[in-house]
Amino acid sequence: MTDPVKLEHFRNLVSLATADGKIEEIERIALSKIAYDIGVPLDRLNVMLDHGDEYVYFIPQNKQDKEKQLSDMIQLALADGDLAKAELELIHLVGSRLDYTKDEVNGVISSFKK
Repeated sequence: MTDPVKLEHFRNLVSLATADGKIEEIERIALSKIAYDIGVPLDRLNVMLDHGDEYVYFIPQNKQDKEKQLSDMIQLALADGDLAKAELELIHLVGSRLDYTKDEVNGVISSFKK
């Protein structure tokens, strides 16, 4: 059985991947790898991808989980080499819910672009 916290975090990543209305192949591959690593079956992943735009974000409660979620979101968004406007907006929205300022989020994004 998949850890509920990991599953919530993964659903957040699915929501990010579907935020721009399309799922690039590299994003699909990244999500497939993460799904495999946390024990999400392929058929469930496909259902999640089909309904990614319906998910509501679950906000982590501790600083370490918040940092991990933000970093994972940014890495996934950059996986296809393009940070779409919808993805950036979603990262900033979630970043603010995670108690990060816009400048802090931009700083983290910049650190991944180097």
